[in-house]
Amino acid sequence: MGTLSEALQGQRVYLDSNVFIYALEGVEPWATPLRDVFIAMESGHFEATTSALTLAECLVRPFALALDDLVQLYQTVLSQQPGLEIAPIHPDVLVSAARLRAQLGFKLPDAIHAATAQAMCCTALLTNDAGFKCMPGVQLFLLSDWAQA
Repeated sequence: MGTLSEALQGQRVYLDSNVFIYALEGVEPWATPLRDVFIAMESGHFEATTSALTLAECLVRPFALALDDLVQLYQTVLSQQPGLEIAPIHPDVLVSAARLRAQLGFKLPDAIHAATAQAMCCTALLTNDAGFKCMPGVQLFLLSDWAQA
C-alpha cells in the first residue's frame, strides 16, 4: 500500500480543513502521516490546493480559546505554505456547491470544499470526513485509512 504521501504523488490534491487542524495542532494518530504529506507537498511531489473557507474553519477553536499563537500559525501556513494554492470562493463555486448539496446532501461547508476541488481540477481529496465518499470524479483519501493505530 505504501505511504500516504507516495499515494498522492503526481496528483492535484485538495486538502480539507481537518488536514490542517490535525497537522498544525498535532492531533494523533493523523499528525504523523501528515508530516510526510506536508514535506512531499513542499518538495513538489504533488500539487495542493484548499479553499479560502479553510482559514475560517480552522480559526474557530483558536479564537474561542484565545490561542493567539495558533491563530497566527494558521494565518501564516494558509498564506505562505510552499506548494499550496488557496482558491478564492467565486460565485461559480457557490452555484456548484448548491448543486452538490441538492444532489448529494452535503453540508454547505463540505459542498464548498467539494465544488472548489472540482473547479481546481483536483484528482484527489485528502480529508478525514467520510461524507465525501460519494464525490464524483475525485479519488478520496481518508486519513483514518492511513493513520497508524
